[in-house]
Amino acid sequence: MARHPETRREETDLERVDRNLQELLGELRVALPGVQVLFAFLLVVPFNTGFDRATAFQENVYLVTLLCTAAASIFLIAPSVHHRIVFRLQEKEHIVKAANRLALVGLSLMAVAITGALLLVTDFLFSPAVTAGVTAGTVVLFASVWYFIPVRRRLERDP
Repeated sequence: MARHPETRREETDLERVDRNLQELLGELRVALPGVQVLFAFLLVVPFNTGFDRATAFQENVYLVTLLCTAAASIFLIAPSVHHRIVFRLQEKEHIVKAANRLALVGLSLMAVAITGALLLVTDFLFSPAVTAGVTAGTVVLFASVWYFIPVRRRLERDP
Protein backbone atom coordinates (compact mmCIF):
# COMPACT_ATOMS: atom_id res chain seq x y z
CA MET A 1 0.00 0.00 0.00
CA ALA A 2 1.31 3.46 -0.91
CA ARG A 3 1.68 6.30 1.55
CA HIS A 4 -1.01 8.95 1.45
CA PRO A 5 0.46 12.20 0.03
CA GLU A 6 -0.99 14.45 2.76
CA THR A 7 -0.42 12.32 5.84
CA ARG A 8 2.51 10.15 4.72
CA ARG A 9 0.67 7.23 6.34
CA GLU A 10 -0.01 3.95 4.67
CA GLU A 11 -3.73 4.52 4.24
CA THR A 12 -6.26 5.04 1.51
CA ASP A 13 -8.34 8.21 1.18
CA LEU A 14 -11.27 6.38 2.76
CA GLU A 15 -9.15 5.15 5.66
CA ARG A 16 -7.86 8.70 6.20
CA VAL A 17 -11.40 10.10 6.27
CA ASP A 18 -12.51 7.36 8.68
CA ARG A 19 -9.54 8.11 10.96
CA ASN A 20 -10.17 11.86 10.79
CA LEU A 21 -13.83 11.37 11.72
CA GLN A 22 -12.93 9.13 14.65
CA GLU A 23 -10.32 11.62 15.89
CA LEU A 24 -12.79 14.49 15.64
CA LEU A 25 -15.52 12.58 17.46
CA GLY A 26 -13.02 11.69 20.18
CA GLU A 27 -12.11 15.35 20.59
CA LEU A 28 -15.77 16.29 20.83
CA ARG A 29 -16.24 13.64 23.54
CA VAL A 30 -13.66 15.56 25.57
CA ALA A 31 -15.19 19.01 25.00
CA LEU A 32 -18.87 18.17 25.42
CA PRO A 33 -18.86 17.24 29.12
CA GLY A 34 -17.20 20.56 29.95
CA VAL A 35 -19.79 22.62 28.14
CA GLN A 36 -22.60 20.46 29.55
CA VAL A 37 -21.42 20.94 33.13
CA LEU A 38 -21.12 24.69 32.58
CA PHE A 39 -24.61 24.77 31.04
CA ALA A 40 -26.07 22.85 34.00
CA PHE A 41 -24.38 25.24 36.42
CA LEU A 42 -25.75 28.25 34.59
CA LEU A 43 -29.27 26.82 34.46
CA VAL A 44 -29.46 26.62 38.28
CA VAL A 45 -27.78 29.95 39.05
CA PRO A 46 -30.93 32.11 38.88
CA PHE A 47 -32.69 29.81 41.35
CA ASN A 48 -29.97 30.17 43.99
CA THR A 49 -30.40 32.54 46.85
CA GLY A 50 -28.33 35.63 46.30
CA PHE A 51 -28.91 35.91 42.56
CA ASP A 52 -31.61 38.45 43.32
CA ARG A 53 -28.74 40.77 44.35
CA ALA A 54 -27.21 40.59 40.85
CA THR A 55 -26.60 43.90 39.14
CA ALA A 56 -27.86 44.67 35.65
CA PHE A 57 -24.29 44.10 34.39
CA GLN A 58 -24.16 40.67 36.04
CA GLU A 59 -27.56 39.74 34.63
CA ASN A 60 -26.38 40.73 31.14
CA VAL A 61 -23.14 38.74 31.54
CA TYR A 62 -25.21 35.81 32.76
CA LEU A 63 -27.53 35.96 29.73
CA VAL A 64 -24.67 36.20 27.22
CA THR A 65 -22.81 33.38 28.97
CA LEU A 66 -25.91 31.18 29.06
CA LEU A 67 -26.59 31.80 25.36
CA CYS A 68 -22.95 31.13 24.41
CA THR A 69 -23.04 27.88 26.37
CA ALA A 70 -26.25 26.81 24.64
CA ALA A 71 -24.80 27.74 21.24
CA ALA A 72 -21.54 25.90 22.05
CA SER A 73 -23.58 22.80 22.87
CA ILE A 74 -25.47 23.10 19.59
CA PHE A 75 -22.29 23.46 17.52
CA LEU A 76 -20.40 20.69 19.35
CA ILE A 77 -23.28 18.22 19.07
CA ALA A 78 -24.05 19.13 15.43
CA PRO A 79 -21.39 16.81 13.88
CA SER A 80 -23.10 13.79 15.44
CA VAL A 81 -26.46 14.91 14.10
CA HIS A 82 -25.00 15.52 10.63
CA HIS A 83 -23.43 12.07 10.69
CA ARG A 84 -26.70 10.43 11.67
CA ILE A 85 -28.70 12.25 8.98
CA VAL A 86 -26.36 11.43 6.10
CA PHE A 87 -25.39 8.00 7.43
CA ARG A 88 -24.64 5.52 4.62
CA LEU A 89 -24.61 8.18 1.90
CA GLN A 90 -20.80 8.05 1.53
CA GLU A 91 -20.50 11.64 2.81
CA LYS A 92 -17.80 11.18 5.46
CA GLU A 93 -15.32 13.55 3.86
CA HIS A 94 -17.96 16.28 3.74
CA ILE A 95 -18.95 15.51 7.34
CA VAL A 96 -15.33 15.76 8.51
CA LYS A 97 -14.84 19.14 6.83
CA ALA A 98 -18.14 20.56 8.09
CA ALA A 99 -17.67 19.05 11.55
CA ASN A 100 -14.24 20.63 11.83
CA ARG A 101 -15.74 24.08 11.22
CA LEU A 102 -18.63 23.40 13.59
CA ALA A 103 -16.25 22.21 16.30
CA LEU A 104 -14.06 25.30 15.97
CA VAL A 105 -17.09 27.57 16.33
CA GLY A 106 -18.38 25.51 19.25
CA LEU A 107 -15.04 25.58 21.03
CA SER A 108 -14.76 29.34 20.49
CA LEU A 109 -18.21 29.82 21.99
CA MET A 110 -17.16 27.58 24.85
CA ALA A 111 -14.14 29.82 25.49
CA VAL A 112 -16.42 32.87 25.57
CA ALA A 113 -18.82 31.06 27.91
CA ILE A 114 -16.08 29.98 30.32
CA THR A 115 -14.70 33.52 30.33
CA GLY A 116 -18.20 34.86 30.94
CA ALA A 117 -18.79 32.46 33.82
CA LEU A 118 -15.53 33.55 35.44
CA LEU A 119 -16.45 37.19 34.88
CA LEU A 120 -19.87 36.64 36.46
CA VAL A 121 -18.53 34.84 39.53
CA THR A 122 -15.60 37.16 40.14
CA ASP A 123 -17.74 40.27 39.63
CA PHE A 124 -20.25 38.90 42.14
CA LEU A 125 -17.63 38.01 44.76
CA PHE A 126 -14.58 40.22 44.32
CA SER A 127 -13.40 43.72 43.57
CA PRO A 128 -13.41 45.20 40.07
CA ALA A 129 -9.61 44.88 39.95
CA VAL A 130 -9.73 41.14 40.68
CA THR A 131 -12.55 40.72 38.15
CA ALA A 132 -10.60 42.58 35.45
CA GLY A 133 -7.43 40.60 36.15
CA VAL A 134 -9.14 37.21 36.12
CA THR A 135 -11.10 38.03 32.97
CA ALA A 136 -8.09 39.44 31.11
CA GLY A 137 -5.93 36.51 32.20
CA THR A 138 -8.55 34.05 31.00
CA VAL A 139 -8.81 35.77 27.62
CA VAL A 140 -5.02 35.74 27.25
CA LEU A 141 -4.82 32.06 28.20
CA PHE A 142 -7.52 31.04 25.73
CA ALA A 143 -6.05 33.20 22.97
CA SER A 144 -2.55 31.83 23.58
CA VAL A 145 -3.15 28.17 24.30
CA TRP A 146 -6.17 27.49 22.10
CA TYR A 147 -5.35 29.75 19.15
CA PHE A 148 -1.97 31.47 18.99
CA ILE A 149 0.20 28.38 19.59
CA PRO A 150 -1.55 26.06 17.09
CA VAL A 151 -2.01 28.81 14.48
CA ARG A 152 1.67 29.71 14.76
CA ARG A 153 2.60 26.05 14.32
CA ARG A 154 0.29 25.76 11.31
CA LEU A 155 1.85 28.84 9.70
CA GLU A 156 5.32 27.42 10.32
CA ARG A 157 4.35 24.15 8.64
CA ASP A 158 2.28 25.67 5.78
CA PRO A 159 3.84 29.02 4.86
